[in-house]
Amino acid sequence: MFVLAHLSDPHLSPLPSTHWRELLGKRATGWLNWRRRRKLIHRSEVLARVVADLRANAPDHIAVTGDLINISLAGEYAPARVWLESLGSPADVSLVPGNHDAYVRGAARHCYGQWGDYMRGDESREVEFPYLRRRGPLALIGLSSAVPTAPFMATGGLGEAQLTRLAGLLDSCGRERLFRAVLIHHPPVSKPRRHFKRLIDGARFRAVLARHGAELVLHGHDHVHSLVYLKGPRRPIPALGAPSASQVAHKAHGPGGYNLCRIAGEAPSWRCEIVTRDLAADGGTMTERKICLS
Repeated sequence: MFVLAHLSDPHLSPLPSTHWRELLGKRATGWLNWRRRRKLIHRSEVLARVVADLRANAPDHIAVTGDLINISLAGEYAPARVWLESLGSPADVSLVPGNHDAYVRGAARHCYGQWGDYMRGDESREVEFPYLRRRGPLALIGLSSAVPTAPFMATGGLGEAQLTRLAGLLDSCGRERLFRAVLIHHPPVSKPRRHFKRLIDGARFRAVLARHGAELVLHGHDHVHSLVYLKGPRRPIPALGAPSASQVAHKAHGPGGYNLCRIAGEAPSWRCEIVTRDLAADGGTMTERKICLS
């Protein structure tokens, strides 16, 4: 059995000190939102407790589906690299970026420069999406939906080049009889009320999956546990969302947590059990729920 942990949206705190010049444009609204609301929701002590529980379960690999930081200040990236290193080595942790990691134009260069080791394919010297990492029976295929957007927008996009390469990777890894786990920050499908936070080319992404197949899609962004099934060429494809790993319970969402994916068997009869782990109301214990996907 191979155990893949899925952690998302840590939104590391606190924000570093900054000069007012860095808060022009979209960062200004993001900074105000952080000061008024988000700093109360995303707590470092919650994240520490969730990560400690994840480590205690000793997964074989960890997938992190984006939003390590908050408003893409230059001073946010190096501390996030330190946090990634505390989570595990680049060989043991695979990362895809989220919209907050590329909040404004030009931010991606900091993201790639500081975190590139965690977003690089096995046979690549550069950061290029989608990337491919083989771990045990798994093919981890990482996509980037992180694009800068206007204020009050949090949409994502993949683009034709990524989708074309994704189709090829899904086919080749399928021929290798690997368990294909696709990592992306934005969910493949969003509710109408999330229109301004959706994956713009979600329909095209789902069409690629429907034609070429995958065994699992892991995402974040919505800050809730979720499970939907997408059309596949032979069987439905589960798309699994994770909450923010640092969030306190709120009327709009539950507490911080993560997923464990326990994968066994072989193609075409993979078995996958999902275990959701969440911080309990007492703040010191975890609750657990199991879902069998096959």
